[in-house]
Order: sequence, then C-alpha cells, then structure tokens
Amino acid sequence: MKYKLILTTLNREGRIFVVTALYQEKKLVEAHLDPAGKKSILGNIYVGKVKDVVKNLNAAFIEIAPGKPCYYSLEDMKDPLFVKKGNSPRLVQGDELVVQVIQENSKSKPPKVSTNLNFSGRYLVLTSGKKSLGISRKLDEQTRERLRESLPFDTDDGFGVIIRTNAANAAVEEVLEEYHQLKQEYLSLKEKAPFRTAFSCLKESVPEYLHSIQGLDSTRLEAILTDNTELYAQIKSYLTSCQPKDLGMLTLYTDPLLSLDKLYSLEQKIQEALREKVWMRSGGYLVIQPTEALTVIDVNTGKSVAKKQVQEHHLKVNLEAAEEIAHQLRLRNISGIIIVDFIDMESEESKELLLHKLRQAVQFDSVPVRVLGMTHLNLVEMTRKKRRKSLYEQLAQGKN
Repeated sequence: MKYKLILTTLNREGRIFVVTALYQEKKLVEAHLDPAGKKSILGNIYVGKVKDVVKNLNAAFIEIAPGKPCYYSLEDMKDPLFVKKGNSPRLVQGDELVVQVIQENSKSKPPKVSTNLNFSGRYLVLTSGKKSLGISRKLDEQTRERLRESLPFDTDDGFGVIIRTNAANAAVEEVLEEYHQLKQEYLSLKEKAPFRTAFSCLKESVPEYLHSIQGLDSTRLEAILTDNTELYAQIKSYLTSCQPKDLGMLTLYTDPLLSLDKLYSLEQKIQEALREKVWMRSGGYLVIQPTEALTVIDVNTGKSVAKKQVQEHHLKVNLEAAEEIAHQLRLRNISGIIIVDFIDMESEESKELLLHKLRQAVQFDSVPVRVLGMTHLNLVEMTRKKRRKSLYEQLAQGKN
C-alpha cells in the first residue's frame, strides 16, 4: 500500500488554501487545508498567563496572547514549568507557565493547551510530562522489543521518549542523533523560559505540510509532488536538513497543460468529502451528520436489495460500510464521539465480525481511533482523537 503526498494551492470562492493531500493510488485518504499566509498555532509553545481557574470544571483558562484564552485541564498538571508563581501551591490567576497548544479551536470551543511539552522528530517524540519510554503501538511486539534493547535512552533527566513507527527502519545512529538534538532543544527552552515575559512564543511549530512529511512512514511513501515553486523550495530545504534520504521522492510538477489539482481531481474529491450522503459500490449509502456534541453516521441498504438471505446481505453491506466509515473519518478529519447506526443484524457472530472489521479498518488512520463496542440498541460507539479542525471547519476558517 503506497502513498503519494500532493502539495498545492487551491482557490475556493476567492480564498487561497495550501492543500496537503495524501493519496493511495487515485484515492484521497487525507486532506488538510490551511489559509495561505495564516499560520496555525497548533504545536506552538508559549509562556501562558492564567486568566481564571474554574474549580467545578477542574480546569483553568490560560491566555497565550491578550484576549486569547485556552482550555487547560488541571488533571494535566504534572511538573509544569512555571515562569512566575504566586504564593499558593495551587494554580491561581496571574500565574505564568509554559504551555503547548495541543488542539485547535473547534466550533464554540477554544484551543486546548498542555504543560506536557512535546518535541517531535522523524523517529522520536521527547515529552516533558511523561517521564518514561514508550513505543508506537503500530509496531509488532518483536520490533518493539528490538528497539527497546537497541536504543539506550536515559529517561532520568526529567523527560520521557516515545519511539515513533519510522524508527523501525532507521539506523540506531540516526535515531540517537535525533535524540540528542531533541534533548538539547528541550533543555535550551527550559533554560531560557524563566527570562521571557508572558505571551512570548518560545517555539513555533513547522507548517502542517512539513509536519505531514515528518510523520509519514517513508517505506510506504513513493512520491512527494508539488507544482508550487515556493513550497518546493521550502520542502527541499526541510528534507535536505532533516530527511535527506527522502529527498529523491520530491518532484516539482511542471506540466502546463494539466494542473496538479486537476490531475488528481482534488477539488472534486474535497467537494465530495463535504457531502452528507456517501454512496458505496454495493448500492448502499452512509449519511454523515456532525452535531455540536458528536457525529452520527447512519448506514442504509439504499439500492442494494436482497431477495433471499437478507441477514447475510445486511452483513455484507455493513462490512463494506465499516471500511468506508474508516475512510471518511480520516478524510473528513472527524473527531470526538462518533455513533454509527449499522443495518440491524440478528446474529451475535455477525455483530462480532463487524466490530472486528471496523477495528481493522481504523488501524490505518494516522490519528488514534477507538471502537468501544455495540450498545443494547445496536449502535456502535467510537472515538477519534481531536487535534485539528474537521475538513469542513478548515474550509470555513478561510472566511474569517
């Protein structure tokens, strides 16, 4: 299963977006749109100032700029790095501490920040809050054990390390070199933070398109294409300094007769990803309806009709729907609580088979997805980790 990463600009209703699109052959599996010239704050590290502490929510609101409060869970408060602290042992209004934006604002909710600082690389993530060694769950146990034995990280220095999937195919020397770079970056930030004023940005994250390149499994990536010379120069510079082995994948697309977005039907596929109804090959269809609290997905037989063996037919449509739902969640970047109303089935064995199929399908997602199970009303409960805005919200933000 090979991927191509397409980076281009798209004009929608007079607004220019930088598009990062991941394709599996001709199938669009991920899409991120950022308004040109507008930087995301996701991943940025600031000296934040506590505006208010809300005890009944067990949370605080911390400003990262005047008039820009962010949600902070007090359960996350483990060894925070304070810049200015009052006499109270608790977090109080006016305290200043180092925070990182871990979730963009969504709908009516403000951005979310954490005092667990993450420094991401190609192979590793260094964390200030979780002082232990973690290894990607996408790797098999044999690979995990090999990495655990071959990478002697010292987690007694006040931080932890998470080994990413890409480390499985990298030389030990490369991984250790990145470890020392991330460690130095963290120690340098920790040293300078006490001398910075409130609202200072201590670290600015890389643009989303570079973050996407950094996080992709290079063994499954066959090409990085862009038709924008500015993007090409930035990507080339990044790959040269950070991922030189992947530089050969980068190509500047220059065909004057057929644009890159037309070649991959990018605008058409994005428009399809905004529709409520999704047709499947069998003739069945999904209805995807986001609400303020959760997303509801309804599975219907539609044009798919069985004259005999109705239950077997329902299972077949549901199994196809499980794959399509996993694809749509990733493509639309739907997150939070998801409730799926599959076509009713009588057999417990069929229900277990459906849940197994759904769990297999969501494993390919770059964002953690949990299939929690089926309720007494035969509704499947799922959650998908929130990080960025949904595809619909990404397009809407360009209007602001």
